[in-house]
Amino acid sequence: MPLCHSPTSSAAVAAAASPIAARSGGLLRCSRRAPAVVRCKKIDSLRAVNGAPPCIPVSDKSLLTPVTLPIFRDPSMRNDTRLRIFSGTANPSLSQEIASYLGLELGKINIKRFADGEIYVQLQESVRGCDVFLVQPTCPPANENLMELLIMIDACRRASAKNITAVIPYFGYARADRKSQGRESIAAKLVANMITEAGANRVLVCDLHSSQAMGYFDIPVDHVYGQPVILDYLASKTICSDDLVVVSPDVGGVARARAFAKKLSDAPLAIVDKRRHGHNVAEVMNLIGDVRGKVAVMMDDMIDTAGTIAKGAELLHQEGAREVYACCTHAVFSPPAIERLSSGLFQEVIITNTIPLKEEKSFPQLTILSVANLLGETIWRVHDDCSVGHEPYSSLDID
Repeated sequence: MPLCHSPTSSAAVAAAASPIAARSGGLLRCSRRAPAVVRCKKIDSLRAVNGAPPCIPVSDKSLLTPVTLPIFRDPSMRNDTRLRIFSGTANPSLSQEIASYLGLELGKINIKRFADGEIYVQLQESVRGCDVFLVQPTCPPANENLMELLIMIDACRRASAKNITAVIPYFGYARADRKSQGRESIAAKLVANMITEAGANRVLVCDLHSSQAMGYFDIPVDHVYGQPVILDYLASKTICSDDLVVVSPDVGGVARARAFAKKLSDAPLAIVDKRRHGHNVAEVMNLIGDVRGKVAVMMDDMIDTAGTIAKGAELLHQEGAREVYACCTHAVFSPPAIERLSSGLFQEVIITNTIPLKEEKSFPQLTILSVANLLGETIWRVHDDCSVGHEPYSSLDID
C-alpha cells in the first residue's frame, strides 16, 4: 500500500483517527494517539484519453513535458472548400495566367509518360475536400491530351477532392456532334460520357462548335464565349463603325456572327454560302450581303486548315471589300493553314490562346489575345457560387 504524508496537524489527524473525542477548554483530546501517517486507498490507474498518456501535475517544473491537445476547428470551417488549380501538359502557359489572375499558385502535379506511351499522373499535394479545377484543352494531339485529362480527373477523385471541374478551353471532337451520314459515330457525346464517368462534377468550356453539345453532358456545363476578348481588341482599333460589316464564313455560324455584329456597334451582317464536298474541303458559292468599300470582319469559332475562311476572304475581295479581318477563338492551324492565312488576303488574323501556338506557326499578320482573365473570373464565380450573369460580367455571355 502506498503511503501519503498528510499535510494536516497531528491534532486533526488524531480527531480523524479516533471515533471518540471530547472537547475540553478548546483543545481536542483523543482517547488514543494517532499515528503520524495514514494509509491511502489504492485506486485504479488512470486511463489514457484519445490514446495519449495522462499528465499528472508535479511541483518540480523540470519534470514537466509539453502536452499536445487536439485542435477543434470552428464547425463552419469544416465545410469551407479550398480552390486549387492544376494544369495538364497541353497548355501550361494559359494555366499559369489563370492562376496569376486568381492570385494563386498552380497545384503541384507529376505527369509523365512511360516508354510505351502510357500516362502517369500523381498529385503532389493534398486535395481532400478541395474545389479542384483542371485546365487541359483537348487540342492536338487530341487523344493524348484527352486521356491525360481523364487520368487527372481520376487521380483527383481518388484523392477525395470535393468538387472536380474540367476546364477545357478547347473541346476536341466537338465537330462530331451529329450524324450527317449513316453509320457515323457521335464522338462528342462519347467524349462527354468519358469525362463524366471519370469523375468530373462540372465542365467549363470555351466556344463550343455547337451550343447543343452542352446537352451531351449529364453534369453542369458552363459555356464561355471568347467574343468579349476580341471585341475589346477591335474597339481599340481606329475603325469607323459605319465601315464595318461582320461576315459569317458559313450558314452554320450565322447565330454567332449575328451576336458578334450586335455588340460591334450593331454592324450589318453578311453570309458566305459554301458547299462542302468532303472533310476539310470547302468550296465557296456566293455572298449574301453588301461588303463593297467596307472593312469585313470574319468571325468563326475555330480555324483548322483555313480553307473555308481563305476562300471566303477571296470572295470578299472580289466583291469589293476594302480590308478583311479574320477572328476566331480556337487556332487549330492544321497544314496548310499558315500558308493560306499569311498569303496577303487578311489585314490581320486575331485569335486567342485557348490552344498553344508554336513559334514556327507565327506570321506577321497574327495577333494572339489571352482568355485567361475570362476563364479566371468564371472559375472564381463558380467556386464562390456566384451568379455569372450580373454586371459587369453579363457581357461575358456565360450561359
